[in-house]
Amino acid sequence: MELQEMRWWHVADVHALERDLFGATAWSVESFWGELAQPNRSFLVALEGEEVVGYGGVMVNGADADVQTIGVARDHQGRGTGRGLLRALRAEAVAAGATHLLLEVRADNSPAQNLYRSEGFSQIARRARYYQPDDVDALVLRARIS
Repeated sequence: MELQEMRWWHVADVHALERDLFGATAWSVESFWGELAQPNRSFLVALEGEEVVGYGGVMVNGADADVQTIGVARDHQGRGTGRGLLRALRAEAVAAGATHLLLEVRADNSPAQNLYRSEGFSQIARRARYYQPDDVDALVLRARIS
């Protein structure tokens, strides 16, 4: 697996992966374009050969950074791709001056929660019925990164 900065030519593949992973709550192509256009964002893709097998993005605002998204192809989950993306996004945030990293995760996504907790995140809030149309709560997690 190789991590690279997400470029315009990755957007179609990332969006296809996003739709497969997140269904009705998937970001649109326009959302990805908008994120890539922002100066305080860093988006990465995980490649196996030429195939996009994962992606992630982080937004940095001063001391706080927020993981915008992480997605890993179903057949690559459990292989360290998500952990690699998370660690790379953390490094991007630290390089931009952030001291804390926040993220939201579905309350019904135990594998992701376990990954985040193993990387030093702890729950600071719960947002009821955040993920629609599924009525699933979001757990807000935070880690000190510097």
